[in-house]
Amino acid sequence: MPIKSSDSPSPSDDATTPDALLHTGSEHGASAEDLVLATGRDLSPRSLAWAERKLAEEGAVALDKLLP
Repeated sequence: MPIKSSDSPSPSDDATTPDALLHTGSEHGASAEDLVLATGRDLSPRSLAWAERKLAEEGAVALDKLLP
């Protein structure tokens, strides 16, 4: 059975991700959700509140400190 391709770009295991799908986030700023996920924590009201406080204190630098 042939595999149908869709018109929408989506990454697959056997292809390189197109540049249009790659982004660093810097063009949109860091969100509390981004910060929580970068720490490896689960998204919860408590972790989101922590991230919001951290972003309010440090700005986007808070995320830069966590990423290699």
